[in-house]
Amino acid sequence: MSFRTLFAKELLRFWKVSVQTVAAPVLTALLYLVIFGQVLEGRLQVFEGVRYSSFLVPGLVMMSVLQNAFANSSSSLIQSKITGNIVFILLAPISYLEFFWAYVAASVVRGLAVGAGVLACTTGFVELRLEAPLWAVVFALVGAALLGALGVLAGIVSEKIDQLAAFQNFVILPLTMLSGVFYSIHSLPGFWRGVSHANPFFYMIDGFRYGFFATSDFPPGVSLAIVLLSFLTVAALCLGLLKSGYKLRT
Repeated sequence: MSFRTLFAKELLRFWKVSVQTVAAPVLTALLYLVIFGQVLEGRLQVFEGVRYSSFLVPGLVMMSVLQNAFANSSSSLIQSKITGNIVFILLAPISYLEFFWAYVAASVVRGLAVGAGVLACTTGFVELRLEAPLWAVVFALVGAALLGALGVLAGIVSEKIDQLAAFQNFVILPLTMLSGVFYSIHSLPGFWRGVSHANPFFYMIDGFRYGFFATSDFPPGVSLAIVLLSFLTVAALCLGLLKSGYKLRT
């Protein structure tokens, strides 16, 4: 009951401003497609037989899923802490496990809603095929859950909006933009290719793209294992902080 109530509250929170939380990110992704697609179409081919604009769309979809999943949980927590209404959630009979999963589940819903919007709008511009749809669904779900958990972590440790903004601008955004959304890492020099392999966002983007083209820069099974391990690590850290009440009860 506690989980359902908090989950419903988080869903209503972002849906009541859906123009800002859903429509605006969809428009941003479409602008990326128009600009990069027009500039590089016909000049660059990453996968054999796949147009660049078609290659670009899954990356934009997954990028939108990840960024908005993070934004949902992180913004909700920091706003609750700043306004002081976090106390009403902490006083409620809800376990720290239910607390964590309610925020993560709502983040997954928002991320997938934005991703579905981007995919629906871009199908009118490019030809797409789903060679392995199950892989796409699994990576979208696990990736959104990981970023939702990262959002919870950022919301817990941040005390001010500018601290959260720094986390987003200097961690989330660079990792997302350097994950292979706009390119294949095989086109990078050896050093930067190695750096990309240390970026968990790369495995989410690459695995999701495999669901469309059945072609990827890295084996999807290994990518999924890395993403799952990353999620479990972040989840364990979040649960430990929630259990201790770190920066929530003080």
